[in-house]
Amino acid sequence: MKNPTLNRLLSHLKQLRRMHGLTQEAFAERAGMSYKYYQAVEAGRKEHLRLSTLERLAQAYGLEVYELLSPELPPSAQPKRHRGKKLKPKGGKSR
Repeated sequence: MKNPTLNRLLSHLKQLRRMHGLTQEAFAERAGMSYKYYQAVEAGRKEHLRLSTLERLAQAYGLEVYELLSPELPPSAQPKRHRGKKLKPKGGKSR
């Protein structure tokens, strides 16, 4: 059985990645790690992470390590919204 702290971390990583609209590959690049390694982390196949890895994961979202491990994600984990402006989709046209 997995450690509850690890389960919380994995849940937060998936939740954050989806909130920010990132693929695993895009997030891995943002965090400065290989896609395959991040894929294994998020899938729970890497149960013993180094502090430096946790720091990279947190910093990629502008968080501290303790915020990734806390019971609830802090409000600062929300993606930044542009004040009332609709973002144009890639390709230049907005609907």
